[in-house]
Amino acid sequence: MKYFLVAGEASGDLHGSNLMAALKAQDVEAEFCFLGGDLMLAQGGRLVKHYREMAFMGFIPVLLNLRTILRNMKMCQKEIMEFKPDVLILIDYPGFNLKVAKYIKTHTNIPVYYYISPKVWAWKEYRVKSFKKYVDEMLSILPFEVDFYKKHNYRINYVGNPVVDAVANFREENKNDVKDKLIAENNLDNKPIIALLAGSRQQEIKDNLPAMLEAIKGFKGYQAVIAGAPGIDPGYYKEYTGSNSCKIVFGQTYRLLQYADVALVTSGTATLETALFKVPQVVCYKTPIPHVVYWAFKNILHTKYISLVNLIADRVVVQELFAKFFSVDTIREEVNRLLNDKTYRETMLADYDEVIRILGDSGASHRAADIIIKKLNRGK
Repeated sequence: MKYFLVAGEASGDLHGSNLMAALKAQDVEAEFCFLGGDLMLAQGGRLVKHYREMAFMGFIPVLLNLRTILRNMKMCQKEIMEFKPDVLILIDYPGFNLKVAKYIKTHTNIPVYYYISPKVWAWKEYRVKSFKKYVDEMLSILPFEVDFYKKHNYRINYVGNPVVDAVANFREENKNDVKDKLIAENNLDNKPIIALLAGSRQQEIKDNLPAMLEAIKGFKGYQAVIAGAPGIDPGYYKEYTGSNSCKIVFGQTYRLLQYADVALVTSGTATLETALFKVPQVVCYKTPIPHVVYWAFKNILHTKYISLVNLIADRVVVQELFAKFFSVDTIREEVNRLLNDKTYRETMLADYDEVIRILGDSGASHRAADIIIKKLNRGK
């Protein structure tokens, strides 16, 4: 069968490549055309546009690049029409992908599947109407989304979470790794590790890293190690570490988490990865005009938490120090509890076990591929 996939970000490229591998395992004649990145390209097929030419985040960048975005959308629609796929698979990236879905459902009979639902449960809930009109199947990676969509009378498929797969694969491939090797290869100190995961974008690093570094200064028996984000120049971190002896490791976030005693994490997928590695954590996220942002969070957004760990558990498992709760002192106090309050630490680890149980077993990509292929075969 012929598959056209659209992924507009690095995470979409990763999840898209895993889905393509799973599709190939069940369909030896699979043919791919896609908007994505290097990981998807490695699976074979034709790359129409790299996500680096598409990823405009925030109101101002989108406005300034509106002509390019519209041109990319027209190009994408044209490529789908010419490729004539058996299915169109959209991966997150809602602003772009929902418009593509509308065009394809309006002009063709090509089934549209969505892998990894946009976070409409947090805001823009009205987009559910578009899913119901233009998306034939929604394949979700977050278990609580099933109930969210059910209240809108829209059935979805929870296939598991690919982060569970990634962590399981890492552990299997690195089961002989030892902490001494990580220390030697990165010139680290032979001390317990406090991992700093300050975000994947420059603005997040600029906002969060200085307070993180200041907060962990008093913990003399520990060393802070920064998990360098892909695509961020090492020199950018130096602007904030200065003369601080804090080390930075790139491309080794999972190895770092494997041996960390505590982690300071900016909200995102990293909070879930940290939980899967059973590392006690505190979520740190600085915002502008913090009291206004917190008011908006409580009164406008439709979610109780900002971290995936708490969202999946549907209760507070990890402390979320964001907006008006974000400060050097509050971060330091939480790190101290995680390191020195044994009961507090063990409670968080036990709660992680519940989150892991809710997520289910690994195999998200294979379950998604199985659903896609079976439904397409039934439709023939």
